[in-house]
Amino acid sequence: MRIVVHGQQAFGKAVLEALLKRGENVVGVYVAPEKEGQKADPLKEAALAAKLPVFQPASYRKPEVWEEFKALAPDLQVMAFVTLFVPEEFLNIPTKGSIQYHPSLLPAYRGANAINWPIIKGEKETGLSIFWPDNGLDTGDVLVQKKTPISAADTLGTVYFDRLFPMGVEAMCESVDLVKAGKAPRIKQDEAKATYEGRCGPDNARIDWGKPWEQIDRLIRGCNPSPGAWTTLNGAKVKVFDIKPIPARDPKGIGGKTGEVVEVDKDGFTLAVADGRIKILRVQSEGGAKQAASDYVTAANISNGTRFV
Repeated sequence: MRIVVHGQQAFGKAVLEALLKRGENVVGVYVAPEKEGQKADPLKEAALAAKLPVFQPASYRKPEVWEEFKALAPDLQVMAFVTLFVPEEFLNIPTKGSIQYHPSLLPAYRGANAINWPIIKGEKETGLSIFWPDNGLDTGDVLVQKKTPISAADTLGTVYFDRLFPMGVEAMCESVDLVKAGKAPRIKQDEAKATYEGRCGPDNARIDWGKPWEQIDRLIRGCNPSPGAWTTLNGAKVKVFDIKPIPARDPKGIGGKTGEVVEVDKDGFTLAVADGRIKILRVQSEGGAKQAASDYVTAANISNGTRFV
């Protein structure tokens, strides 16, 4: 098959390299355009190193972009981390269609930030879907799905980089094999089970220390490393990354107001929350680098009674 790879960043690069290693006939690569002053995308660099033609249209709604794609005579478009809207006029150009990666078990968690939300919401598992995209938002028929558990220690980073990233590359290759063999299924999504949480950005990531420890713990883990759950100290934003929750058996015996530092030790500092305490191990001050909470204690003059809000 004549394959076109469409994507960006490290995941797009990994999918391209995996297909080339298998000896697939990749005839072109579509990459998101860089913003002014931005470094070349890793997928673009990999494509140029492989001497493949690279295309970076700012929009896929234009007939001239469709014609350029048609000139490649593609059989299959493999979409790995695509953020621009791609209409069906473009998707349907390859003779065998287009397949796309999405990091959730569709129809659950459609849309962007599909890895953050299952952690934040307390799901026990998540996964990935390879599907046949259409004009809807992650609404196309499913081809392949893979599951992975979410542990009480998992973060956005561990779920994605340790599992959904490598599993996604393998699933893409498996899907290409199914398409090539004429055995690729098209499983309709159950709209009754569809969910969409929207963007997980700074507005969603503010920590409310008055919430139960489990909710705070899941928010911090689900936003680590991006967008970073945050709080404020004396009006300045502080992002919180690594923590250790300490549930309290007797909430009346916790001591301290919510968000107040109740202990400082060599590893960091501990705050009171609604039903327990949370030990802070790694933070990032506004405009600064990530640092051990023990170093931040000295820099920010943290002591018992200091209160984060």
